[in-house]
Amino acid sequence: MKALSRISLAVALAVSAASAWAEDVQVAVAANFTKPMEKIAADFEKATGNKVIAAFGASGKLVEQMKNGAPFEIFLSADQKNPMKLEKENLGVPDSRFTYAIGKLVLWSAKPQFVDDKGAILSTSSDFQHISIADPKTAPYGKAALAVMEKLGVLDTLKPKIVQGDSIAQAKEFVSSGNAELGFVALSQVIKDTSGSSWMVPQDLYKPLYQDAILLKTGENNAAAKAFMSYLASAPAQAVIKDYGYDLPGWAKTDAK
Repeated sequence: MKALSRISLAVALAVSAASAWAEDVQVAVAANFTKPMEKIAADFEKATGNKVIAAFGASGKLVEQMKNGAPFEIFLSADQKNPMKLEKENLGVPDSRFTYAIGKLVLWSAKPQFVDDKGAILSTSSDFQHISIADPKTAPYGKAALAVMEKLGVLDTLKPKIVQGDSIAQAKEFVSSGNAELGFVALSQVIKDTSGSSWMVPQDLYKPLYQDAILLKTGENNAAAKAFMSYLASAPAQAVIKDYGYDLPGWAKTDAK
């Protein structure tokens, strides 16, 4: 974890330097991380005076925007594959990548008592007409949702009922609006919502959703971008991440309970 050590050792120095010369930092963020990012960005701005300008979307689509010249300086992905791809293509700063969170998948309905705590409804598909997922081609959570259904042996039955959102945010919106009775979403999207019903998908049904952050070459000379990367690895930011239901990587230190 050489990259993380380098970042962690520089936290205080980077934040201090960025505070003296406040700047904007452009951050591309996987849609599942919207709510914790809003909190972390606000805390970072308060601590440093730097302004975070965040754009949210499916990880794969954000990468395409970067390749087409979008001025993002940091990328918070929903997976490891996309940041690694940016490294290989010389769009990411070497040794800057680290895992900031480990995501969790949930089967969720806006209807109370519609989804039980074992996800049994997936085997009784006559009870619903539509199930939403994020586009598996561009959204890691959508790919995980397909893996779950396949492993449970219900994918072929449910395929005609699947509606795809451009991102996990749209997948949730389909359920919230009633266009789909249920859907696979990120735990962070519904953890603070007391309405509806859900099933926490066992993590042995899909590959771990390790979410990596990377400093992009466009932000290499921006002190605020470096400061945000440092802040993301700090205990206060990791406490927010844990509060939204993510597991933390092994290096993380936080007082969150």
